[in-house]
Amino acid sequence: MNRLDELKKTLVDAAKQAERTDLCKHKSGNFSVFDPESQVVIVTPSGVARSELCEDQLCVLNLDAQVLAWNGLNKPSSEVLMHIAIYKKRPDIGAIVHTHSRYATAFAILNKPIPPILYESFVLGQSPKIPVAPYARPGTSALARSVSSTLQDADCCLLESHGAIALGANMEEALLRANYIEELSELYYLTLSINQGREPKTLAQEELQKWAYPTDIKFPEDDCYN
Repeated sequence: MNRLDELKKTLVDAAKQAERTDLCKHKSGNFSVFDPESQVVIVTPSGVARSELCEDQLCVLNLDAQVLAWNGLNKPSSEVLMHIAIYKKRPDIGAIVHTHSRYATAFAILNKPIPPILYESFVLGQSPKIPVAPYARPGTSALARSVSSTLQDADCCLLESHGAIALGANMEEALLRANYIEELSELYYLTLSINQGREPKTLAQEELQKWAYPTDIKFPEDDCYN
């Protein structure tokens, strides 16, 4: 199996997993990976349920949005311009997960960023706060510009009145961050509800950057796993 075939398999597996965990429903959302060697984007097709998704339906494009390979039936996601704009802006990332998960999308509708209320917010990458990219119509160059600009200094964001998006060095990292976006959004909602709308305490970025494995845990000097 060559590299692109491996990336395709990873992409299909992640898309199916996202549906199983309710990050996406009803054919919503899209996923992509970028191969720096060949400079191509592999993206999920438009209008295909993830339960039916197979590797043959994935589309391969270059960074000029030129389709290089497809099955002649399933077009690339209509939001592929957004993916391409992000890869151009962020050459350090290799995967993108765009979801319409329930709680994250509710805050996207309200145009309300998610603050760092848990220590796990450090998993989100550059910015512990989840910002909101200004509204633009899905599938347009305007949306591509809005989201890629917002993600220049963040690895996750909400899309106003739309959904959420997570970046990663690979698909595993991007999908993990997408799951954390939804989990933090749900906990933020519950906290606001319990607290009668008052904002909870947040954690400073400096605090989130201090985590380290505890040095008080001792291992044998001849540990075979070292």
